[in-house]
Amino acid sequence: MASRPVRHLISLDDLTDEDLRHLIERGATFSAGTAGSGRPLDGLVTGIYFAKTSTRTRTAFSAGALRLGGGVVTYGPGDLQLNTGETSEDTGRVLSRMLDVLVARTAGDPAEMRAWARQGGMAVINAMSADEHPTQALADLTTLLRHFGRVEGLRVLYVGEGNNTAAALALALSRFPGVEFELRTPPGYGLTAPVLEKATRQAARSGAVLRELHTMDGLPGGFDVVYTTRWQTTGTSKPDPRWRDVFAPFQVRAELWEASPKAVFMHDLPAHRGEEVTAEVLDGPTSIAFDEAENKMHSAMAVLEWCRAS
Repeated sequence: MASRPVRHLISLDDLTDEDLRHLIERGATFSAGTAGSGRPLDGLVTGIYFAKTSTRTRTAFSAGALRLGGGVVTYGPGDLQLNTGETSEDTGRVLSRMLDVLVARTAGDPAEMRAWARQGGMAVINAMSADEHPTQALADLTTLLRHFGRVEGLRVLYVGEGNNTAAALALALSRFPGVEFELRTPPGYGLTAPVLEKATRQAARSGAVLRELHTMDGLPGGFDVVYTTRWQTTGTSKPDPRWRDVFAPFQVRAELWEASPKAVFMHDLPAHRGEEVTAEVLDGPTSIAFDEAENKMHSAMAVLEWCRAS
């Protein structure tokens, strides 16, 4: 166990540009069925701890670990002694003596995952925290690479709340030259200042363009991708009781395709038809949302392999 390297993925900041590119390219090879038949997790055990609900991410990492030859132990929100007051540090010290990888969704402060990572012997993967959803962005960029054959130079429109998925997309897409990433977020629901600052700085370095506006007015055309997420993000609530009125103009409807007729539609799912997106769009011919969902498993396999590859 000690002879194998241990890499953590708690934030996209943990990845170099080379790591990021490797992971999406490797995810694309898994998706294409050209990754080979090796078992890089043979003899390793992955723990799957989800304190919040999950369909795609939990299944993606569980199925991915099994397909790579590893074993899986799963924990629900009430299963660990964290609920009775055990410290995150003690939990990490114990789990690291029995697990090789821990995949965790908390929708909380990523500092807890950092505490688990400090033990050193067990790779820790952030399957969603309050501020960032790094593995979702990796799946999304894997999907872009599979569909377009590239990430560089794509024009991506994100419509909706500047939540953890939007944050991860901004931090990932801003590293690719020529990308134009435009966010249209409701007033008061944009990216956090630290994320916006960091992504803007990365875009300036890479040659990408990042814009965030809080209206749907004056929207340009020619986008390659239109992306949205559900309005009620897991583990969060909105203090404004009339928030739906604020979000209503940001619903993704077929009219957006009049100026971007070649755009594909992406959604991290689950979706609420009739809220953030119409059924016409989600279930229509431009939607690749369910390919995107499948690619969560292929991307998860790339991450697991990278974290514990020999």
